[in-house]
Amino acid sequence: QLQASGGGLVQAGGSLRLSCAVSGIAYLYDDYVIGWFRQAPGSEREGVSCIRHSDGTTVYADSVKGRFTISRDNAKNTVYLEMSSLKPEDTAVYFCAASKWFMSPRLKAISYDSWGQGTLVTVSS
Repeated sequence: QLQASGGGLVQAGGSLRLSCAVSGIAYLYDDYVIGWFRQAPGSEREGVSCIRHSDGTTVYADSVKGRFTISRDNAKNTVYLEMSSLKPEDTAVYFCAASKWFMSPRLKAISYDSWGQGTLVTVSS
């Protein structure tokens, strides 16, 4: 139902765009939130950004504000994460996930009940 892609190897300071293809989402109120999370080796999963399907309301983690931009193309059922000014500490497996809690978009992994496979982002110094 969620397919993340676009990861790769990039030098520090570079940019990368991740895509999350969404399909088969069927929540009661026909609205939902898509979030991006990341997990580095030995670390807990961290919320990066999320966006509400209906009106594009966004939330960002402090660590990526000003560098990452989340957007959606509802016609293509795709959510994007544009990452710029990448740092080695951004290296992680990035996951997209869906949450039915659209009234209060948040970056808590427990709020998300449908997860895609991850895509690896490696930022070299």
